[in-house]
Amino acid sequence: MTSRSTVPARGTDEQNLRPARNPRTSPVRPVGRNRALRRHALPLTVICLLLASACAPGPDAVEGDPRAAESRTSTPTPSPSPTANPVVKEIPAQQWQRMVETGVWRKGCPATREQLRRVEINYVDFEGEVQRGVLVVNADITESVSRIFTRLFDEKFPIYRMQSVETYEGDTKTSLSDNNTAGYNCRRLNQINAPVTESPHANGRAIDINPLRNPWMDLRCKCWSPSGQYAERKPGKGVIVEGGHVWQTFIDEGWVWQNIKVPDYMHFDTGYPSIPVTGNRPSPTASVAPPSTPPTPTPPASPSPS
Repeated sequence: MTSRSTVPARGTDEQNLRPARNPRTSPVRPVGRNRALRRHALPLTVICLLLASACAPGPDAVEGDPRAAESRTSTPTPSPSPTANPVVKEIPAQQWQRMVETGVWRKGCPATREQLRRVEINYVDFEGEVQRGVLVVNADITESVSRIFTRLFDEKFPIYRMQSVETYEGDTKTSLSDNNTAGYNCRRLNQINAPVTESPHANGRAIDINPLRNPWMDLRCKCWSPSGQYAERKPGKGVIVEGGHVWQTFIDEGWVWQNIKVPDYMHFDTGYPSIPVTGNRPSPTASVAPPSTPPTPTPPASPSPS
């Protein structure tokens, strides 16, 4: 900005061409009106500021994150209680519709809507904040799942994200890459999968925890998925190691860790093929009842988490 000291005394050409104001003929604004405007100026300014702050994005808004708006509607708000506060519900109609639309459930999948449950539970995220997560699991393991994740919450084990897979359009790889902890998923035939009727995930009796920090070995590409960055097993934030408290929590409930022939550090299940649970605890002597119209199983290209 130019200071007053540098402005020529004669003024600009535009200023020199302006006719001088005749105090006798030039209109003068009434003094009363100016006072009235001054009286209203402050309240109007305050109103504008209030409106602007009401419309401004909140501190949790993430610019450019396409999931931000969706997650606010699909993920429940953390409960005010400092406990895990697990709540078991039947699958709501809107969620079931999304599961069908995204292929997370389709005809031939072994678990039906009546056999599945939505478990809402608090967890501690990687920033140490309490979040409300959602797991879809078989009804016969809801008590076990509630106990497990209550214990993890009490021990403040960090979980990066916990959403059901239809949030990711049913795409397993996208869910894994987002470090998302999830349970039920009747994976499509072009995704990593065991025969669908035997798959613990398709039966709702398996959970993958922090996949990015606990990857598995995909023999189809002989590579770690979703990333090899944390392939080495050593303690760290969100990492599962044998003998650690996450491992011990699941083992105490009768679950099995990485129940395949290749490393699968994210994966816990009640047994393979998927084992029904008696009294809400895994029962290794139980057998799987075949569905009334079993589809022709397609063998996987390689051992894979299921």
